[in-house]
Amino acid sequence: MASANPTAPQETSPRREPAVDPPRFAGAKRWLLAAVLAAVAVTVFSEHFNRYYLGVAIDVGINLILAVSLNLINGYTGQFSLGHAGFMAVGGYTAAKFSLTLQPMLPEWAQPVLFSAALVLGGLMAAAAGLAVGVPSFRLRGDYLAIVTLGFGEIIRVFFQTTEAFGAATGLAGIPNWTSFGWAWSGAALTVFVVVCLVHSTYGRGFLAVRDDEIAAAAIGINPVRYKITAFVVGAFFAGLAGGLYAHHKSFLSPTGFDFMKSIEIVVMVILGGMGRTVGVMVAAVVLTLLPEVLRGFADYRMILYSLLIVLLMILRPQGLFVFGRSRRTL
Repeated sequence: MASANPTAPQETSPRREPAVDPPRFAGAKRWLLAAVLAAVAVTVFSEHFNRYYLGVAIDVGINLILAVSLNLINGYTGQFSLGHAGFMAVGGYTAAKFSLTLQPMLPEWAQPVLFSAALVLGGLMAAAAGLAVGVPSFRLRGDYLAIVTLGFGEIIRVFFQTTEAFGAATGLAGIPNWTSFGWAWSGAALTVFVVVCLVHSTYGRGFLAVRDDEIAAAAIGINPVRYKITAFVVGAFFAGLAGGLYAHHKSFLSPTGFDFMKSIEIVVMVILGGMGRTVGVMVAAVVLTLLPEVLRGFADYRMILYSLLIVLLMILRPQGLFVFGRSRRTL
């Protein structure tokens, strides 16, 4: 019997990389826990805060969810969606109708459970809408995809505007006012946590590969269609979550609140913060939500100044306020 050659290379099983970088994932979990605890603490003492400023802070949290979730589609995957307001509308109307239907049947102590279920249901319905958009349009990109998503957003708006069960053109009123600072900012923290961990996981690197070069990604075995659809579904879910929070914050929904300009507003947040930069998009969402309130003292000129500032920022910093050099970092 021939003896084994001791110098021959030994076969070893391939080393599997962790799904998510452990130090980064552990740090993200700590930040998520800290953010949720801080949001709950603010909610506990919210009676001592100015209601106007508290309402603006809730608006900031909702816009953070919308901007970060759209950044997964437009920034990390390289698509160009103009239908995020449509996903928000699906989630908002679904959650509001669910709450209005079941609230009279449940005791007061069950309201948090009902609200949680309404938000999840709204997110799932929006995710289903994202799947419905992503599957037939997966071969499109750039301007063509933008047109498809824009058409979807308008179809959703017209549907709610003509459906009596959802209030039609007069809107849906009487929605319980359950969205607090804690709910809005906990949702924002969860959105950031999921998107960051997803993108920095082994699976999530496929989003960046599809963004950088779809043909090259397909050549090395990455399925661009799967990643495009995943981005649409996950992004739409969180847009629906934001819609549910919005509905229970304003206590009234109107189809005009989810028109083309709402989608453009979210896209501007992503572009201004730097596409594919989570931190930059978050800062841009905060700035663009607070800016109209800061300019409110200028009365009739407020929106003119707001638009002018955005135009100037786009001209002076077309790559985004928080993108420096040629780095392709994803944070």
